[in-house]
Amino acid sequence: MKTIKNVLEPKFKWGIAGLGNFAVNSIIPAIKGLRRSRIVAVFSHSFERAKEIAGLFSIKEYYDDFEKFLSSDFDAVYIASANQYHYEQVIASAKAGKHIICEKPLALNSQQGEEMVKVCEESNVKLSIGYVQRFHPLTRKAKEIIDSGMIGQIVIINVSLSFDYPPNQNFRYQKANGGGALRDIGTHCIDLLRFFGGEIYYIDGFIDNVIYKSEVDDFVVATCRFKDGGYGNLYASYCISKPINRIEIVGYKGTIIIENLIGRRFDYAKLTIQKIDETKKAFRMKANKVQNLIKNFQKAIIENEPLIVSGLDGLINLKLIEEIEKSAKEKRIS
Repeated sequence: MKTIKNVLEPKFKWGIAGLGNFAVNSIIPAIKGLRRSRIVAVFSHSFERAKEIAGLFSIKEYYDDFEKFLSSDFDAVYIASANQYHYEQVIASAKAGKHIICEKPLALNSQQGEEMVKVCEESNVKLSIGYVQRFHPLTRKAKEIIDSGMIGQIVIINVSLSFDYPPNQNFRYQKANGGGALRDIGTHCIDLLRFFGGEIYYIDGFIDNVIYKSEVDDFVVATCRFKDGGYGNLYASYCISKPINRIEIVGYKGTIIIENLIGRRFDYAKLTIQKIDETKKAFRMKANKVQNLIKNFQKAIIENEPLIVSGLDGLINLKLIEEIEKSAKEKRIS
């Protein structure tokens, strides 16, 4: 009888909006790797691109008209479009009754973000944001260790994420479309600081063009103070060829270090914990963070499990980005 039930169980149906490299290399394979999930339709502003990707992954429906795309029969949409399209596509998807995962950052500004969260609530649809770093098992383990009090009161958390990304025609190098190192990758650092340290009540920073001169920043550094005590630092950049991407969580009684988590897909991440008068312990594990995000999202809809990342998380993150930008502008020397 159990076998019959599994055969008859309907699949969770997805639509994908935005067919850039991340969607093609990460999102679509992650969904197709889930046994009870399938992709019904894809959307791109380029009809040829939509047709090409649909053919590549054996997806029946493809569109360059967003309204027609939303008329397709799917339960949720993963919006992986360029930043400037997040606002209009989230609003339209929510009003069409589709649950939504939206790539980070949520929107171009917090005013848009406020409306997006509100419309999703009013439309009774779930909204999550693509902060995938929370979804590695070692990230979750570090959070459990912190919450257990094992390393004591947090003193400082350091998060760094960098790579070499020279100027190009991508929206990430267009200021009007929400480009720049802060909004593209610094947003992940902000999310991890909040995830481990709790809510942030003060943040201050600098944004700069250290190597690449363009209309967007190639480097950001910021410091924050957590409401529950302790501090956080982040730096993120487009201009470091051999980066040290790691997380350091320093408490009164011990320290946690996570390496190889950020910027390395499907590689083994390493968590090291050291406490007073104890031998250092290390754990290694690899995981598909995007697939874990999607699993949590589907369970939130089907089984009413809590979302690990909510639309509100995306809105708070966006407001903190704006605070960094404001403080950097005030300190800029002409």
